[in-house]
Amino acid sequence: MRVRFWGTRGSVPTPGPSTVRYGGNTACVEMRTNAGTFLIFDSGTGIRELGLELGRQGGTVSAHLLLGHTHWDHIHGFPFFTPVFLPGNHLVIYGARDLDRSLRDVLAGQMHFTYFPVPLGDLRADIDFTELEEGEIRIQDAVVRTHYLNHTAVCMGYRVEADGVSVAYMTDHEPYGPVGNGLRGGFVHGGDRRLIEFVRGVDLLIQDAQYTPDEYDARRGWGHGSTDYVTDVAVEARARRVALFHHEPTHADEEIDRMVEYSRMRARAVGSEIDVFGAAEGDELVL
Repeated sequence: MRVRFWGTRGSVPTPGPSTVRYGGNTACVEMRTNAGTFLIFDSGTGIRELGLELGRQGGTVSAHLLLGHTHWDHIHGFPFFTPVFLPGNHLVIYGARDLDRSLRDVLAGQMHFTYFPVPLGDLRADIDFTELEEGEIRIQDAVVRTHYLNHTAVCMGYRVEADGVSVAYMTDHEPYGPVGNGLRGGFVHGGDRRLIEFVRGVDLLIQDAQYTPDEYDARRGWGHGSTDYVTDVAVEARARRVALFHHEPTHADEEIDRMVEYSRMRARAVGSEIDVFGAAEGDELVL
């Protein structure tokens, strides 16, 4: 399986010299199995660059777009994803079932003429919608499991298994219980324990680590994670690698460097050799 980061930032795009290394585009991750199954996670502004690259490659596009949730930073790149404007392309869009509005209605809403010149119904690609609850689905040769996350909107995490490896995409997510207990006192909340079991043993964990511990204390209830929590989850779940993701828009590259080093030291302090790194736009991993 191949994984490529097209957007790693949270909340709002942050282009500029201070974010060159980790990137300023919002969330978008590409996964491809060895058999060619094409999965896209979230459609932040990073999906625009992905669409341009697909255009350079030529040929028709058949892809599966799995949305964690529909806050702006996870869908505002969708209207700029060029493959959806071209006939012959096929896109299946997945997302958590919401009692308020359908997935189609949400995406159509941001493309209403008040906000965007081209309505969803005018897109020329073949687009299907699938609404999900917790469970398991198969997408060609990939098995995809779903898990509700702790966010301010209905939000879904995904675990993908294919080619003998597994990847978990877990954003946006806030701890259920007290942060800081973790490895040193055990995870006391059942929601945290369920999440750990869901990601147990993954080869790559991509998780929302937007805040430092001090920042999280001032932002409880905002629906995002912190470096200490994500590190403890990854170590407890015995993940092989963990990518700190959904970077805070006010953080320059140097601040993310410090967060990565903090997480590495925290893991080493309990004897873990887990590979911790900051997700960087343009990076590609082969698992």
